[in-house]
Formats: sequence, structure tokens, C-alpha cells
Amino acid sequence: MKVLLRALLVLLLLAGVGGLILYLNPLWVADQQIRLRLWHEGVKSEYVDAGGYRLHYFEAQPVNGGGAPLLLIHGLGARGEDWSMMIPALAASGFHVYAPDLPGYGRSSRPRDAEYSITMEEAAVAAFARALHLTHTSVGGWSMGGWIAMKLTLDHPQMVDRLVVYDSAGVYFPANFGAELFVPGDAPGITRLMKMLSPHPQPLPEFVARDILRKFARNGWVIERSMGAMTGGRDLLDFRLQDIHQPTLVVWGAEDELIPLAVGRRIHELIPNSALRIVEGCGHLAPLECWKPVAATTEAFLHAQPAMEGGEQVLASGYSSSAPH
Repeated sequence: MKVLLRALLVLLLLAGVGGLILYLNPLWVADQQIRLRLWHEGVKSEYVDAGGYRLHYFEAQPVNGGGAPLLLIHGLGARGEDWSMMIPALAASGFHVYAPDLPGYGRSSRPRDAEYSITMEEAAVAAFARALHLTHTSVGGWSMGGWIAMKLTLDHPQMVDRLVVYDSAGVYFPANFGAELFVPGDAPGITRLMKMLSPHPQPLPEFVARDILRKFARNGWVIERSMGAMTGGRDLLDFRLQDIHQPTLVVWGAEDELIPLAVGRRIHELIPNSALRIVEGCGHLAPLECWKPVAATTEAFLHAQPAMEGGEQVLASGYSSSAPH
């Protein structure tokens, strides 16, 4: 009886400690859950020195090894974990997937004297590819990462076999928000950002919102510097996209409020023979909240021989409220 009572007390103590950790650091707990799931699915967490930066990245291969290389580039304020639903699916489909944290983000180095411009991040991605001997790879980019991926394709065409962009920035459009959207300083600011990112924003407990604000307070300066460089217009690609000749897939959430579908259609029009796939019921977070149809159309495009023909198609929503955020 005493042994049972002690075991019960230990369990209660552990539950209390776990609850306290969750309450004080909910984002850290969520990250550990994502990383544990990725590890369980065979996704490796690695580091490499490239371009003067210490870069963290995820890597996943098909069960039998090999696989055509696929490099995934995340967006503003994001990190490799944001591809957590796509990486295992794409690896299972036969690709050798690499998803780095860009300099300034995730677990990669965050130098204070860097400008965090598109040009800087593109150079870091090119250095990452060279460090891992990716002389030929397909490239996918989401939001700011799509901008980086398109510029990489233009500046290093010999490196990129096929290109996929998801709800991508990179061409001019009249934005109805300022840089402050991406570095909220209070709970209403978080709510506004979430509504811009998703047509299905989830209510946040107060302790989670508080942790999010702490994270922005620590690392928001990188986002602000990136936004300052992007809004300067120096790296806009409006007059260069016609020079992309690699097979290209443009994937867009039909309800994207941050970068509207009209931008996706313009990118599709500017890149010769590109294909546009519109995912119903999804917003800017389509590769996370609607990852099943997004992964399926990505796989079909990358496997297609010959390359998928151009044109526009609408995909049924695969929205999942259980996708990790």
C-alpha cells in the first residue's frame, strides 16, 4: 500500500511539474512535440557551417535511402518546423528532403550585424546547398521563402531543376498592412496576425499569447530588419520572372489575406509555362493547415515526366484544425 501511495505521489508531482512547464513555456513544449514526432518519423536534425553561418536543418530520406533532392525554404518569422507535415510526406513519396532554418531564424545563427535581406538569405541558401553537395535540386519556397527560391533559380539556374512556390512574396502588390503586423506587441496584435495568416484562426489561451509576445520581444528585430529590406523594393522580381525556364508550380491558398491570390496569378502569368494550383478554403498557411492536397500536388508535379503542363486548377480543401502551429 505504501509503495502504491508513493508511486501515486510521484505521478502527481510529475504531472504538476509538467503542467508548470507547459504553463510557463508552451511554445517550447509544442516545439518538443513537433521534433519528437519528426524524429519518430525518421527525420534527422542536423547542423552545417555554410556561408559564414551555423545553420540548423532537417533532413529526411525515403525508407530505402536515395531519393531526388528537394530543398524547402521557410518564410518570414518561421523555421524548418513549419514544414513538419510536408517533410515526412515528401520523403515517403521518394524525395531526399532538406529544410534549413535561414540565418536569423529557428536554431541557426543570428548575427546582429546582418541585414537579413532576400539577397543575403539567398546567398546563405546557395552556400547551404553547396555545403551539402546539392549541385542539382528541386526547390520549394513558402512566402518569403518563395521569393528566395525564385531569386535562387534566377541567379543560380544550373542548381535548380524544378521550382515550387507556396503563397509567395517577391512581386509588388499594394499591401494593406505594415511591418508591425509581423511583430505584435499585444494580444490584439497577435489576433490580427492570425486572422491574416489563416481563415480558421484558433483562439489562444492567455498563457500561450504571453509566451508568443515574449518570443517576438526577443527575436522580432530580425523580422523587422527582414521587412525593412523587403519593403525597400531592391530585390523585387517583377521584371525578372520571365527568365525562369525551369518547370514551376505555383500553389496558393484561395483565402490568403496576407498575399492575395491575385499575386499568385501574376507570378503564374510571369513565369513561362508555370502551373497554378489553388487550394480551396485555405489561407497563407496552406502547406501546414492544408498539407495533404499541397503535398499531393507537389509530389505529382515533381514526379511528372515530362513536366506538368501549365494552366490553373482548383484543389479541394484539406484543412486540418489539428495541424501543429
